[in-house]
Amino acid sequence: MLRLGRQTFADDQTLVMAIVNRTPDSFFDKGATWAEEKAHERVASVVAQGAEIVDIGGIKAAPGVEISAAEEKARVVDFVARVREEHPGLVISVDTWRAEVGDAVCQAGADLLNDAWGGADPELVDVAAQHDVAMVCTHTGGATPRTRPFRVEYEDVVRAAIDDTMAYADRAVAAGVREESVIIDPAHDFGKNTFHSLEVTRRLGEMVATGRPVLVSLSNKDFVGESLDLPVGERLIGTLAATTACALAGARIYRVHQVVETRQTVDMANVIAGRLLPARAIRGLQ
Repeated sequence: MLRLGRQTFADDQTLVMAIVNRTPDSFFDKGATWAEEKAHERVASVVAQGAEIVDIGGIKAAPGVEISAAEEKARVVDFVARVREEHPGLVISVDTWRAEVGDAVCQAGADLLNDAWGGADPELVDVAAQHDVAMVCTHTGGATPRTRPFRVEYEDVVRAAIDDTMAYADRAVAAGVREESVIIDPAHDFGKNTFHSLEVTRRLGEMVATGRPVLVSLSNKDFVGESLDLPVGERLIGTLAATTACALAGARIYRVHQVVETRQTVDMANVIAGRLLPARAIRGLQ
């Protein structure tokens, strides 16, 4: 069983986490949901499309203007509270590495803290435990938040991703986060070059074999763009190809911009893998 705050999910259930950016400068949507009403429209849209989780972020991952904890809270806390009120059954995740922000969004109704920067603030696990919420533990190779990788080297990037995320997961459990509420994420592109991200994708099954539920955030990432020499707005097909590989390997949660396309891709991969039955199968039988 996977427990995400108020909701529980069966061990064989895959989940789509839709990205909702409360920023004016995100790499993909270019501020399309910076206006609060546009952001709420985005939430309603992805819920209608079948997303089980929304992931709300108040700071873009890339370098840029410094955003204080106070400004980050101003962007996300009241928004989380309104989403909680309007969508009581929805799993609300917040993408933050700051314990101060995590505490505020949990008080507002968040179910999941998505730490994309691999434990940069060691007190975030204590916040998750205090509020009985779930955590995403990522691998970034020790990167400083909001920095790009430069000539990063690993003896074995997959081994490093497994060791670091499992150690982070163990630290979260030791702090009091429920065993069934801890997720690991290899963090494609974070602290990695394109070859590292491709290696993680090829060998994702090794992370799945740890027994921890694995989240992948592949959507329109640079490793896809560099592999195909395509700009951000033209990476959907490549993203879905990478999604297929991760679905076949057994990833559980998919953090995405495009919900419908991802859900169909994941379901088809799992039908091929024999984990799901076809929605209907009448060919040759009627």
